[in-house]
Amino acid sequence: MPPCRTPRRQSRVQSRQPDMHELPVTQSILEIALRHGEQANAKRITDIHIVMGELSTMVDDSIQFYWDMIAEGTIAQGATLHFRRVPAELQCMACFTKYSPKETELVCPNCGGVGAKIVAGEECSLEAIDVE
Repeated sequence: MPPCRTPRRQSRVQSRQPDMHELPVTQSILEIALRHGEQANAKRITDIHIVMGELSTMVDDSIQFYWDMIAEGTIAQGATLHFRRVPAELQCMACFTKYSPKETELVCPNCGGVGAKIVAGEECSLEAIDVE
C-alpha cells in the first residue's frame, strides 16, 4: 500500500470527490459495528473510533461520506466517527534506530542509512464502538 501524501489528501477533501477504495473499508466498519451492536442489544450506535496510520491511504472525509450513505436506516445512522491518526515510525535496517520520517525524507537520522522498514503508520482499524 503506497503512503499517502498530505497534499493529495487535502486536494481530495477540497474537491469533495471521495475515492472508491474507502467504500469497502467503510462497509467493513459498518458490518463490524452492527454485529457488535446486535451482540450488545444496542438500540443505537453513537460513536465509532477509528485508528488510521499517517501513511494510510484512507481519507477521513471519504469514509465519513460513505458512512453517511450506507449507515442510513441502521442503528448506526447518525453515529459520530472519530479518527485518530498514528504517526509514521520507521526502523533503519542498518543500525536499527527507530525514527519518525520528516516529510518525504526517509534517511536515518542516526547513520544516514536509506533502507528502512515501516514499524507504524500504515494501520487502519476499528478501536471502539459506543452504543446505547
